[in-house]
Amino acid sequence: MTSADSNGALYRAKVVMLGAPGIGKTSLVRRFVHSVFSEDHHSTLGVKVDRKTVTVQGGVVTMLLWDIHGETEGLNIPDSYLRGTTAAIIAFDASRPETIATAASLSHRIAEGSPGAVRLGVANKSDLEVDWDAIDKELPSLGVSDLVRTSAKTGSGVESMFGQIAAEVAAAAS
Repeated sequence: MTSADSNGALYRAKVVMLGAPGIGKTSLVRRFVHSVFSEDHHSTLGVKVDRKTVTVQGGVVTMLLWDIHGETEGLNIPDSYLRGTTAAIIAFDASRPETIATAASLSHRIAEGSPGAVRLGVANKSDLEVDWDAIDKELPSLGVSDLVRTSAKTGSGVESMFGQIAAEVAAAAS
């Protein structure tokens, strides 16, 4: 907490976006921060950081959104990218249940390195044909408190997902 104003407390949160390559992490951030979606796919190299401030019950949260390059095993993500994580969005492609294994590995890495971090599971690309039964069977491996269905393409669930993260950060900090 940095200071207070009429809306409540002010918080800063480092929010990391983690998951396999090509699952739409960058598209989720672009949809949230800039309200845009592009069919053009450009892989993230390293990390790209964006900022957005959200007002939630309990305060104002400035989120530093760390869009980290996709990893199939998560072993090549430098510890420095994850250090100081307040919240982690553990994302996978809902149309490719095999990406859950990578998400689970990354979720456990966050749990070990930042045990107090909020971890939210995100099933992106929910606008595509999805076998939700197959996903439900794999979910316990994620080790997250909640799963949100999103579509960066349609915007479905994106604002509420980031709002949920902000609310959980404010609640945990107060």
